[in-house]
Amino acid sequence: QVQLVESGGGLVQAGDSLRLSCVASGRTFINYNSGWFRQAPGKEREFVAAISWFGRSTLYADSVKGRFTISRDNAKNTVFLQMTSLKPEDTAVYYCAFRPGFWVGDRQSEEGLYDNWGQGTQVTVSS
Repeated sequence: QVQLVESGGGLVQAGDSLRLSCVASGRTFINYNSGWFRQAPGKEREFVAAISWFGRSTLYADSVKGRFTISRDNAKNTVFLQMTSLKPEDTAVYYCAFRPGFWVGDRQSEEGLYDNWGQGTQVTVSS
């Protein structure tokens, strides 16, 4: 069974940076695309960023483009989300997700395509 565990969340001030990590375990991971989503209080979960298996393709939500960077280390089954210039509106629970198969471009933002999810890590940005 696939298990995804996020870490790195916390309470920071506006303008600060955080690096989230997501470690996968439970099977041999080959050709898995990965994504980060977030859910703010009272709002639906939304797409943040996605990365292809070899890291050659990435996709970002407009709201984080230029501030967040997604990366991965397949040798360690780990996906990262480097967040800079954080804003109060970035406050949310952040989830990582994995999906097997080919990169599907903009459709990587669709949470319904992802099979495996972590439990989330809280990010709170104070003004």
